[in-house]
Amino acid sequence: MPDASRHIFSSECVTEGHPDKMADQISDAVLDAVLAEDPMGRVACETFITTGLVVVGGEITTTTYVNVPDLVRSVVDDIGYNNAEYGFDNKTCGILNAIQSQSPDIAMGVDTGGAGDQGIMFGFACDETPELMPLPIMLAHQLTRRLSDARRAKELDFLRPDGKSQVSVEYINGKPARVEAVVISTQHHDTISTEDLRKQVRAGIIDPVVPSALVDAQTKFHINPTGRFVIGGPHGDTGLTGRKIIVDTYGGMGRHGGGAFSGKDPTKVDRSATYMARYVAKNIAAAGLASRCEVQLAYAIGVAEPVSVLVNTFGTGVIDDERIVELVRAHFPLTPKGMIEHLKLRRPVFRATAAFGHFGRTGDGFTWELTDKADALRQDARMSATASN
Repeated sequence: MPDASRHIFSSECVTEGHPDKMADQISDAVLDAVLAEDPMGRVACETFITTGLVVVGGEITTTTYVNVPDLVRSVVDDIGYNNAEYGFDNKTCGILNAIQSQSPDIAMGVDTGGAGDQGIMFGFACDETPELMPLPIMLAHQLTRRLSDARRAKELDFLRPDGKSQVSVEYINGKPARVEAVVISTQHHDTISTEDLRKQVRAGIIDPVVPSALVDAQTKFHINPTGRFVIGGPHGDTGLTGRKIIVDTYGGMGRHGGGAFSGKDPTKVDRSATYMARYVAKNIAAAGLASRCEVQLAYAIGVAEPVSVLVNTFGTGVIDDERIVELVRAHFPLTPKGMIEHLKLRRPVFRATAAFGHFGRTGDGFTWELTDKADALRQDARMSATASN
């Protein structure tokens, strides 16, 4: 018999104290503040963050008022940068507010129900995890979440807000079989030794998250591989909204249209259509129509209906991909207005998405993670198969 097909796939995640993720959370906090008082507000908010400074800019059109400096300080405090010893803190950082109103040229197309911009958006789902997400990115998310929880609960009192994870999974014949490597880099207090940090992170962070059944004698663990990570956060690196789009989605498994999410109101199809594409793909997988599914939606600025809809099941579909496209068009609203209403996107639910990924999550705000269309898709697919026979 021929040898089994093997490959290794890696995905990474960052904590909420990483500078790029801080920027995402600030941008989405501004969006939530607008939507809380003005659900029809238009927001395109970008944040730049560096040593001692936060710059918030973009285009916002709203009937409400947002105290941006106070909001920024609140978010930075909640993330955990509230001590001058960390090199950045919410009390002393400078804040520059450079927000202006949205261009009326864009508003002309959006006000009539059209897409806020042209673009292509992808959604993805697979049966590797209960969340119907790829295993590498789910483990990476869970590791950074565990870092955050342990820090906030003071279980490991040397932890600081900045950190990263990376997980490499070996696949055999297309299925995850074992973990090849785990990388954790965490900002820490300067008094702990590297040896103690590595021991405690292995026991308190990695072992509770990575299933022991996927770990073997060949699995590699790299914990703070440079040995020291005291200077972190904005003092160690700049942060910018939208620089972690692969962390936000599927860890590189499945394509990405290129548009970032954070700081954008749902009339921007970069956000709403990507959420809808995930919703569609997840329901297709939940219905058992495919074990692996990618959905592409494409839009033109000012035009409501998508200019194209594509479903790719990578040969795992139980019916033809073209027939699944027909089911998608029949069961899912794909105009900006339809997507916004169906997924309830005019609510202040977006800051929660800005750390630990936008997909594979639970909670009231994550409507695109529901599988409430699966039964109808399964029934219609069964009827199609019966009719064709």
